[in-house]
Amino acid sequence: MGIFGSIMDKIFHHGAKAAAPAPKVSAPSPTPTPAVKPQATPVAAQPSPAQPAATQAVDVGAVLATMADMKGGGGNYQSSIVDLLKLLDLDSSLSARKELGSELGVHAGEDGSAEQNIALHKAVMTKLAENGGIVPDSLRN
Repeated sequence: MGIFGSIMDKIFHHGAKAAAPAPKVSAPSPTPTPAVKPQATPVAAQPSPAQPAATQAVDVGAVLATMADMKGGGGNYQSSIVDLLKLLDLDSSLSARKELGSELGVHAGEDGSAEQNIALHKAVMTKLAENGGIVPDSLRN
């Protein structure tokens, strides 16, 4: 998995954990013995394990804000690719950003320059939106 895949994994799985309700645990109740044998449900009515589950859109802004709150701030993740990577506990080194730039086809400015870092951040947010993330305008600018 590439760096962008790791970014997606961190954001989309964090969002899924936050959105998933906690399972309810209840004591089993005694089941009465039926006098009549229940009819089987037709096979066509049962969901097929081969059918993919509907994907739920992830609010990228909310997930990142929650992560930043949990870490006491998160720096300037809204516009800094370095702070975004640090917030996600990913490598933010120059070599990692070069690799991310290659993955996303970003070739702006000199390696490590502000111009390149801003372009990387914008490209990441655009790509997250293309992959089902709800990205607020404040993270795209």
